[in-house]
Amino acid sequence: MGRSGVSCGPVDAAPKKILVVEDSAAMRALVASTLESVEGVSATETASGYEALKLIPRERFDLIITDINMPEINGLELIRFIRSRPEYQDVPLVIISTESSERDRERGLELGASAYFTKPFEPQALLETVRELLGAGDA
Repeated sequence: MGRSGVSCGPVDAAPKKILVVEDSAAMRALVASTLESVEGVSATETASGYEALKLIPRERFDLIITDINMPEINGLELIRFIRSRPEYQDVPLVIISTESSERDRERGLELGASAYFTKPFEPQALLETVRELLGAGDA
């Protein structure tokens, strides 16, 4: 699972907290380890939208990454919940999903996602997007 050529400096001086919501343990671990290759980034993992709903009101995240197809509460329902909270109106949301149709992408973006990746995704592209969304695109 090498990240050949991935060179990432710090995002900025303040640590950035990212929530990864993904029901697949392997995909969740891949996303979290990819994110944590960036200095100053901490990834919190959760296996369901339901777990995320309990966590979001208690903790402040700088960015949230979610799958769409999950049991109990899917990613689109989770995005609706997140965007309904005033403190999360401007927090970037990234979708990583097996849903690859243009309509799925449009639905996610209409609900407030900042970016949409289809599985399998390119880790370097995810890192670049995350850095840009966290305000480190020029670094």
